[in-house]
Amino acid sequence: MNVNSMTEKLKASQSGVAAVEFALVAIVFFTLLLGIIEFGRFLYVRNTVQEVTRAAAREAVVSRFTASQIVNIRKDAVFHSGASGNPALPGSNEITSSEINIHYMSSPTTEIPSGAMPSSPEDNIAACLDATRTDSCIRFVQAEVCAENELPCTHPVLYQPMVGLFSFLHIAIPASSVIMPAESMGYSQ
Repeated sequence: MNVNSMTEKLKASQSGVAAVEFALVAIVFFTLLLGIIEFGRFLYVRNTVQEVTRAAAREAVVSRFTASQIVNIRKDAVFHSGASGNPALPGSNEITSSEINIHYMSSPTTEIPSGAMPSSPEDNIAACLDATRTDSCIRFVQAEVCAENELPCTHPVLYQPMVGLFSFLHIAIPASSVIMPAESMGYSQ
């Protein structure tokens, strides 16, 4: 057997090895890459939820508390001012304007019942000045991201991975709640 025929037999036995090695390395590499992207998106959603609740609470303490105004506050909080329907946070379909809950409170722990809500900002000022109507005086506003409109939040929004490979990552997004003291509540002279 000459040297050329042995070299040809070695080459023939090695054909396809590079493709197999690439396939094995590519599976690990792309799984790791997609995992890093998914982890970064989770951190984005987690941190943006805090900003969304802060923005909603800030806007609610200076706006009228009508149903249409609350819908606008929710849409503004997910950065879709003037959008129709139920807009979602950019890059995060888990957080929509319907998951942003706004609660009007007489104390930091007591929500005002819907039947006792003041009818206008002027009525709220009168209720706050009247010692007998303290249960209908809006002193605080709480904004939170929760799957249901309840206090305290017992059904947090679940993170939904973009990549089906990570379907086990349906974990609760940490609850974010902001309580701010009421300001003008939309009152203007």
